[in-house]
Amino acid sequence: MTNTIENKIKKADRSFQEWKKVSFKSRQKLLKKLSAELTQNRDILAENITREMNKPIAQAKAEIEKCALMVDYYATADDVLKPEKIKTEFRVSEIHFQPKGVILGVMPWNFPFWQVLRFAVPAILAGNTVVLKHASICFESGNLIEKIFLKAGFPKGIFQNLEVGHKEVKSIIEHPLVQGVSLTGSEAAGAEVAATAGRNIKKSLLELGGSDAFIVLDDADLKKAAVSGAKSRLANCGQACNAGKRFIIHKKIEKKFLDVFVEEYQKYVPGDPYDEQTLISGMARPDLADELEKQYKKALKNGAEIIVPLKRLSENEFMPGLIKVKRGNPVLKEEVFGPLGMVMIAGNDEDALNIANDIRFGLSDSVWTKDKKRQRFFVENLESGTVSINKSSSSDPRLPFGGAKASGYGVELSLHALREFVTVRTVVGH
Repeated sequence: MTNTIENKIKKADRSFQEWKKVSFKSRQKLLKKLSAELTQNRDILAENITREMNKPIAQAKAEIEKCALMVDYYATADDVLKPEKIKTEFRVSEIHFQPKGVILGVMPWNFPFWQVLRFAVPAILAGNTVVLKHASICFESGNLIEKIFLKAGFPKGIFQNLEVGHKEVKSIIEHPLVQGVSLTGSEAAGAEVAATAGRNIKKSLLELGGSDAFIVLDDADLKKAAVSGAKSRLANCGQACNAGKRFIIHKKIEKKFLDVFVEEYQKYVPGDPYDEQTLISGMARPDLADELEKQYKKALKNGAEIIVPLKRLSENEFMPGLIKVKRGNPVLKEEVFGPLGMVMIAGNDEDALNIANDIRFGLSDSVWTKDKKRQRFFVENLESGTVSINKSSSSDPRLPFGGAKASGYGVELSLHALREFVTVRTVVGH
């Protein structure tokens, strides 16, 4: 570990010793200023996102706006960390929530501001300090986030960006002053981080991959489902963990829905990421495009049928593809991260449920039906952290977001996130 990293971790710990004494309300006042900084600098921050990972500029601006809304939510949130009094025979019976200390965030490139801030803001509001290991192509985003924390008036050391590679993550987690780690990333990265944290008896939170089901039943509003489904799969060039990836269609409406869906799907034509009208641009890196192409060829080799061909236009651009896949295709065991959708046909509701659940992942599923009984059936039986009804999956600052199965554990967003990196302490006595 370099002296720079060591010094930043020590600085984070020194800052924590003072920050944990600052009142919840005082921390919230600084968050209000942070939200204002995000709003005022939206265009500059969005341009950096587009420059780093090719996100269309309109979507990059929307990401910054969503960050500001999330920070505003926590700036006015109820203090769920106040001591709770419990009625017992003792004179004092209380539950306290104590911040843990320095928390490491290991964050991805696909939403370079949103992923960082949705982890960091509740952790910091709870009284912790944060050090960030961002994706290597998003170091400038990490630096900009640190700068806006400082411009908002947060003391030095509350949030610090570390320009380090993935090889340094293990030693940072193992550092005695680091008390926990939150990772958003791949299943493999999550397993490695969790193992290191576990060996060192430290709290970890994992938000990992998904292969979310987008279930369209025979009584659904097909036009709305098609518009929402195309956007869910292709926004951010399909590089989202909670994107609709497996479109499970009731056999009665297969042709009718696919006609509308393909029409919507083909509106996403790669363009200049700096053009406000662009819906989709290139993937973040050429190697990611290589991997998507390999997955496409593997799926076809194992019996997938082409609905809309995936056409590579440049080192990182594609005309989006859509394929029909049957159970057993090995591509279903993987997360497809890019502009390629998979269609599966279900004979009935139970078949659709079984197809949806028949994977390792369990992040965020979507169900389209007007029937409340059918809605309840899927809500009660889908194996995922979120079930969206007649809408595509999206995270909301007011609601908890997290996965089941190989999609991770722990909760981001909502008031629940405030208790992820705290020690629950019992105080009892006469």
